[in-house]
Amino acid sequence: MSLLLHRILEARSELRVLLLDVHNEYGRCFGERALVLNPGNLRLPFWLCNFDEIVDVLFAGKPSMEEEVGILSECIPLAKSAYARHAAANGRVSIRAAEPGMRFTVDVPVPYRISDLLELLDSRMGKLENRSVRMVYHKLITRIETASNDPRYAFMFENANVGGDTMGDVVSTLFRLPINGVPVTVLQLAGFPSEVVDAVVSVMLRMAFDLGLWSDGAHPLLVLCEEAHRYMAADHSIGFAPTRRSIARIAKEGRKYGVFLGLVSQRPAELDSTILSQCSTLFAMRMTNDRDQSLLRSAVADTAANFLAFLPSLGTGEAFAFGEGVALPTRLKFTQLPPQWLPRNETAGPGEDGNAADQGGISGILERWRGGRTIRQRVSIEHTAEEIGQAKNAPEAQASTQPQAIDPLKLLKRRSTDRL
Repeated sequence: MSLLLHRILEARSELRVLLLDVHNEYGRCFGERALVLNPGNLRLPFWLCNFDEIVDVLFAGKPSMEEEVGILSECIPLAKSAYARHAAANGRVSIRAAEPGMRFTVDVPVPYRISDLLELLDSRMGKLENRSVRMVYHKLITRIETASNDPRYAFMFENANVGGDTMGDVVSTLFRLPINGVPVTVLQLAGFPSEVVDAVVSVMLRMAFDLGLWSDGAHPLLVLCEEAHRYMAADHSIGFAPTRRSIARIAKEGRKYGVFLGLVSQRPAELDSTILSQCSTLFAMRMTNDRDQSLLRSAVADTAANFLAFLPSLGTGEAFAFGEGVALPTRLKFTQLPPQWLPRNETAGPGEDGNAADQGGISGILERWRGGRTIRQRVSIEHTAEEIGQAKNAPEAQASTQPQAIDPLKLLKRRSTDRL
């Protein structure tokens, strides 16, 4: 995939790429041509979620309570209108829905504040006399406060009560507008809480399609889904339905708006057949499972079906290519990549980045677990903060040709001790 993306970008310099990196493997593959996003540096405001997505976040991916969802659907539009009126009164926004008597729907991506939403719920709860109904409101308020105060969800709720329309900045960052020599956005999903990964992916894919739709295809974008069976399983009872709908919409309609889809999976038999049928070019590598082979056989022309008999015997780096991307079904071998382009998991393992015993100890594991970052991400953030502090406190250090060495493990231990 790394090789294919490098070749694609050489052929189409105007193309942008959004890569969903499930296992944090592609961060180093594109050098300065990629923006790598993870929970430490991504800012995805909660109000960009549509109603299904915000419900999934608040209920942590569990089945939602019908009464609470109904109340939420009534109060979110009111919170959006309240913030729009407040912002318009202060001259910070010009939105027609801020006029008296105008209302938003639950799915319109405009800002609102968690504090306004909680105030609306609390006000309604105070007017109720039925104890059971009051408990429904109380549970919903507790649920919202829990999610907004969870440090693992900081990338969504960090400025939940501050407000501000940052949608332009978010879209520019995610989809590289302008491109500025950085055409690739690598979204590292391994550090996100498992309860909200589906909602994050759904938001990204829905925004990708809407950007193509409302720009009339002015900014071509390739969305590449690694481990695609996680988001578009053939079994519709598995996974998050809004994510499947977003991917299906790109697969069926995205090309006319300049939004293209790439799927990567080791188990094509587990992919949704409707979405897979929209893939016009297939690269099939070594495959031994009969179900996977039969699915591919149904997806390629009869003249190319005989090639599939050779799939179990393909070597490492070999593949059969079918479809519009090649003139004829072709057996090919991928060029060996330079070492710096090879994908590699960025979660530190034994023997990497320091003492294996310290990294594998329970204190280090819990620190990364609670903070939601891998050791590499945390060391990078700590290292940057330390350098900034040194520059502020000792200006003469900027002129030094031998910067002071920083031991990342000592920084982590010191930070853990301070917290305790």
